[in-house]
Amino acid sequence: MTIKKLNERIIDLRESKDLTQTELAKRLSIDKSAMNKIESGTRKVSADELSKLASIFDVTTDYLLGKNNTPKWANNNDTNDLKKFLEDNDGTFTYGGDDLTEDEKQKLKIAMTQIFWDRHKHD
Repeated sequence: MTIKKLNERIIDLRESKDLTQTELAKRLSIDKSAMNKIESGTRKVSADELSKLASIFDVTTDYLLGKNNTPKWANNNDTNDLKKFLEDNDGTFTYGGDDLTEDEKQKLKIAMTQIFWDRHKHD
């Protein structure tokens, strides 16, 4: 599975909401040329802009950044419940009695997230 880049996700979300670059730029309080650069991947998105984008599109910043592939059909409760489960483990994961590295923990969280979404898309 390929995780999309931030600019690709912004384009997909903007188009799914039938917004023009100009309309989205206005909502972000930036000009259209800056929006064009964001979508082309030649301009970085500030933390404030990232937060605004998440709010505009009703997605998480993790989704925008490609840290997960939360599907479009997932509602806020689905996302919060999974997040709570992953966070309740306090970051302590082991396999066969051995502590997992930070990289392994991140990969495990990504895999668990995908398994969760795959299971629930058929409900």
